[in-house]
Amino acid sequence: MTITEQLAYSTVRIECEMNNGQNSCGSGYFFRFKENQENNQHIPVVITNKHVINNSKNGKLIFTLSKDGKPTDKEHFEFSIGNFEGYWRKHPDPDVDLCAMPIAPFLQVAESQGKKLFYISLDFSLIPDQEKLDTLSGMEEIVMVGYPNGIWDKVNNKPIYRKGVTATHPCIDYNGKQEFMIDAACFPGSSGSPVFILNENGYSDKNGNTYLGAKRIFLMGTLFAGPQHTATGEIQIVDVPTSQKPIAVSSIPNNLGLVIKSTRIRELENLF
Repeated sequence: MTITEQLAYSTVRIECEMNNGQNSCGSGYFFRFKENQENNQHIPVVITNKHVINNSKNGKLIFTLSKDGKPTDKEHFEFSIGNFEGYWRKHPDPDVDLCAMPIAPFLQVAESQGKKLFYISLDFSLIPDQEKLDTLSGMEEIVMVGYPNGIWDKVNNKPIYRKGVTATHPCIDYNGKQEFMIDAACFPGSSGSPVFILNENGYSDKNGNTYLGAKRIFLMGTLFAGPQHTATGEIQIVDVPTSQKPIAVSSIPNNLGLVIKSTRIRELENLF
């Protein structure tokens, strides 16, 4: 598989039934915690935003099945999970909108039923160290993978790719927080999406060096929010120069998104 094809199997659609009876959808991605390469062991988890699963009573995760080590895209296995919020371990800082859920128990359930699941976990090797960060420019190409507005390829259990650029320097803490901003179409449902710097056909670094045909991928962080401007959501009667007329007020995305830097994933790992 190409890198982008692999990324399609690194994400999972998170469906929630909330305590108020409403349904919601968010994005998550697979990750390896406490990895021990000597004995090939790790803790498999799904990472997303706290606000995706807060106040949820039931949840659903949809996996692609595997045959002979390859994905069978049209064959899926669904986990319906009660007390859904209770399964997640939340980042201790209330201002950090990250949480993770161990999925080994669900994998064991599938295995007990003779089912093999196909997914590709991200790991800490994809998070750039300071040396790699120092090569980044103020504006880099990014790819975000998730389920904007709940949109997905239901038949093949595939997410949606969105492409954009960094809107603030990825090495600088935006407004003093371990965050940066991206210029990409960010809609509800994209919350929890992994954000990558991805170059599959070469790239240039900030020092002017060009790497023709080289591949580069960094996990830069997790989308969690985006600024919106308000157009006139409620139905209101407003004065206009010649008459009174009803006008709808709604929030309109600015095509900007806030991303929690991937370095904070290590703090989540400490909960396991």
